[in-house]
Amino acid sequence: MRTAILRKIFVALIMLTPLVSYQGCKKQPKCGCGKDELFTLTKAQATVYWTTGASITFNLLGDPYSTYMFCNPGEMFPSMKNYSPGDVLQVSGHVYWECNYLMNASNSSSYASYYKVYQIQVTEVTVDMYGKK
Repeated sequence: MRTAILRKIFVALIMLTPLVSYQGCKKQPKCGCGKDELFTLTKAQATVYWTTGASITFNLLGDPYSTYMFCNPGEMFPSMKNYSPGDVLQVSGHVYWECNYLMNASNSSSYASYYKVYQIQVTEVTVDMYGKK
């Protein structure tokens, strides 16, 4: 009699355990400018590259494996004309995942661990490094 009751309790626990331990679905990150913000850069030192009218990208000094692509290159080109491609500048803005990177990273763990690609809504680009202009 006791073993039948214990067996029923044991079966009930087995059936209820997944319900109690379920944590819900994990939210997938959204990619692209203006979606889920990852972090903010404030006057980060970066080597900035661009082609007139097309795109602006940069790598942070000390992190050659991460690439940042401007969300707003057209808005920033007028301020870039004072600099040369490859100059080290200070960049500020809000950082988001780049969609193609996010898709490729979900398919390849080695790709995701070495190379990261972000988009950034740039708010400021300056050359004022070490207190010099």
